[in-house]
Amino acid sequence: MKTRTILALLLMLSVALVSCVKDTVDVKYTTYTDEEYQAIAAVLDLPNDRVDYDVALPQHMLDLGMVPPEINNAKATLGRVLFYDNKLSRNEKVSCASCHHQELAFSDNKPFSEGFNGELTFRNSLALGSVANFKSSYEGGVGNGIAPPSQQQFFFWDERAHSIAEQSTMTIQDDIEMGMDLHELSGRLAQEPHYKVLFNKAYDTDAVKPHMITDALQEFINSIVSTKSRFDDGLAASHGDVNRDFSNFTQQENLGKTIFIHHCSSCHGANMSISQEKLANNGLDMEYTDRGVGKITGNSADNGKFKVPFLRNIALTAPYMHDGRFATLEEVVDHYNSGLQNHPNLDHRLKAPNGDSPKRLNLSNEEKAALVAFLNTLTDEELVTASRFENPFK
Repeated sequence: MKTRTILALLLMLSVALVSCVKDTVDVKYTTYTDEEYQAIAAVLDLPNDRVDYDVALPQHMLDLGMVPPEINNAKATLGRVLFYDNKLSRNEKVSCASCHHQELAFSDNKPFSEGFNGELTFRNSLALGSVANFKSSYEGGVGNGIAPPSQQQFFFWDERAHSIAEQSTMTIQDDIEMGMDLHELSGRLAQEPHYKVLFNKAYDTDAVKPHMITDALQEFINSIVSTKSRFDDGLAASHGDVNRDFSNFTQQENLGKTIFIHHCSSCHGANMSISQEKLANNGLDMEYTDRGVGKITGNSADNGKFKVPFLRNIALTAPYMHDGRFATLEEVVDHYNSGLQNHPNLDHRLKAPNGDSPKRLNLSNEEKAALVAFLNTLTDEELVTASRFENPFK
């Protein structure tokens, strides 16, 4: 009898444990009440559970001193909706995503993008997916010979904006790009039931304020992470040593990597995570119609200087340069190989040893093809298909 009682108790306990395990597996994090979700679901294809925008960096980036940003999921969700919403432009014709397409690593495939009224922008749209992560790449790096700790990157080709929020403010209010006053925009968004819910979740208020709009956009953009390229796999396998041949690369790709390190990494950075230089004149012209940084500073020594971009997903982000003049990577390589112009402000790293003329790399056709093959290893397929970055509108 005693044995039967013990067996019965064990059976009951096992059933209870199985039930508990099942309950744990089935748990969902409900984000919205039924009423709130009804307002959300009327226009948005968002789930009623938590969408995780947390950023995790691989070990080879953490070893560089890079720190992933802490992301508020509610703010990032709001920022994602704002990013894709045409209501951010004066005539409701364009959104941030109109010039930053996810499938193109958040770049545009035109030399100049179309603004809300059909006018063209003055410069090519920079790719948001060109960095490992905005905050960790732009503010990362602890020195140690890797990158100067003060080498903080800024925004736009001339770096006139010092934060994503500031850049968003300028873009939304620009007469060509979106043409929308932020205070007017706040009133417009406050009328939308789904935004009342989203702003309440993000900021614990139904009120819509200009700084909340740009802050939420910044949160979403800071959640964009590109760390899953074949280059990253190779760097991880080599324990962060970019100079070793990568076992997952072809012989051609490893040759291209060597050429890149020797000729290009002094500006762009060999690890594709921390930049060595932020601004440079790269010899595009002898006379610049667009003076770049020189227009901002008024200093002739800055004429023709533009942002040195990160190169992740570079194969997806054509056309290239601030004016989109090069349609292919092959054209870019040809420029650096033999097309540099001897502008007075040409960066010293692009000058011949005598210092009086542009450097000529004299790469063979085989070497140029290898360099392009290497650049193609920087593509992150997960970034361009991740559902957390997709257009949420129905």
